[in-house]
Amino acid sequence: MSAETDGLDTVVKILEHARIAQLTTVDLDGKLVSRPLELQETDSDGNLWFFTQDPSPKADEIRNNPNVNVSVHDSKGYLSVSGTATITKDEAKIEQLWKSSVSAWFDEGREDPSIALIKVDSDTAEYWASDEPRVATMFKIARSAVTGGTPDIGKNDVVDL
Repeated sequence: MSAETDGLDTVVKILEHARIAQLTTVDLDGKLVSRPLELQETDSDGNLWFFTQDPSPKADEIRNNPNVNVSVHDSKGYLSVSGTATITKDEAKIEQLWKSSVSAWFDEGREDPSIALIKVDSDTAEYWASDEPRVATMFKIARSAVTGGTPDIGKNDVVDL
């Protein structure tokens, strides 16, 4: 298996287990803004999908500057995805991704006219992953703090998507 394939497999494993992501946009004043969103889907093209309201500050920020970052973590590792976001009201995609838990965010449920999706077209992903138990990782960090040096706690790489 090539290093590129191995890296892509690691990215996929982290995304498969991730539920909540931090989406970072650039606000209208040029400042970074992050907020948690439920990751609805990672499709076969590497796109990440989230529900949002439109109109909203988040939608305005994406229209003004579509460059975003999505960060996730789970028991398999940490992931930072850079990409380009768009806002869509594609009814077929909304229907495909809709689930009852999403209704809580929309006053009129599935019939709410503000329902939209954020599609993030992923460019690169940087990951930090370890197959060791969390206790072993914490021990290595503590030992390095006492003895000096940098702990070897797993893999870190950047993958083009």
